Formats: sequence, structure tokens, C-alpha cells
Amino acid sequence: TALAGRNRLAALEGAGVFVNPRTRSSGNRAGKMAVATQVTILMIEDDEGHARLIERNLRRAGIDDEIVPFTTGAPALEYLLGPDGTGAAHHDRPLVLLLDLSLPDMHGAHILQTVKRNQNLQHSPVVVLTTTDDKYEVDRCYSLGCNSYVVKPINYEAFGEAIQNLGALLKTMKSA
Repeated sequence: TALAGRNRLAALEGAGVFVNPRTRSSGNRAGKMAVATQVTILMIEDDEGHARLIERNLRRAGIDDEIVPFTTGAPALEYLLGPDGTGAAHHDRPLVLLLDLSLPDMHGAHILQTVKRNQNLQHSPVVVLTTTDDKYEVDRCYSLGCNSYVVKPINYEAFGEAIQNLGALLKTMKSA
């Protein structure tokens, strides 16, 4: 229900998961992923330990969707934009991006900007997962269109909990 979704969002924000206020409302397609079909989750994370932790905790949260991992930005962009470079291959395919900002070959904000400016990809939710809690970086990502900004706790237990909460949010969005 809508109330349960709002309560879940409030709990997530208390756990360090910041949801973009511009994409919260159910009337904004970019913030809503009400689909009964499988979603492809693109995980763009260069730290293998974090990637394993993210996947394990999403699974614990009941997310059984396909997770496509990338450790650098260039192959992720190639996948997203497809063979013709337009993103049309993913136009009608539900995608969620879990995006680290500190990648070895490019800044994650470049990927975020590319996705949100592409007419075929712009409605895909993007969740930034990063260790950076700098207000400027948070504001920058929201201005580029990210749907949620999650600061990775240094403590693995807290990080796992944040990812499980994110999984619960994804599950809520799918059933909305």
C-alpha cells in the first residue's frame, strides 16, 4: 500500500538511504517501477568485496532478479547503450542501476548523466552506492537525476543492512 511504501521510505532514510524527493511521488514514472516482470539490476561496482556483499544482501531481501555486474564504467555504458549506441535495446526492459561513483576508468556521475539524458534509459531508476557523503556530491547526483543515494558504511554489517533495506525498497517498488 502507499502508506507502507511511505513508512518504508522513512525507515530507509533513517538508515542512510536518501531518496530523491523529486522521484518519490507515484505520479513520477522515473521514481516508480511497478512491474510484475523481472527487472535487470546493473551493478557497477569496482570493489569485489562490496559487489559480493551487495548481491548477497539483495538475495537475503528476497530480490531474485538478474544482477549484471560491471567493475568499470566503459563496459557498463556499452551494455546500456547497446550495439547501436542509442539505448533502444533497453527501452521496454525494466532496468535498475546500482552505481558506485568512484570507478577506475570514469566517475560514476558520467554514467548517471548519460543514462538520465538518454530517451530510452532515462526512466530507469539509478541508486548511487558510494562512500562519499559530501553534500556537494549528493546534491550533484540528485541534480543529475539519481533516485536514491546510499552512503556505504565502513562497517560491513551496517553496509549489509543498508543493502537489505535497499532490497526491501526495490521489492516495494516492484509490488506498488
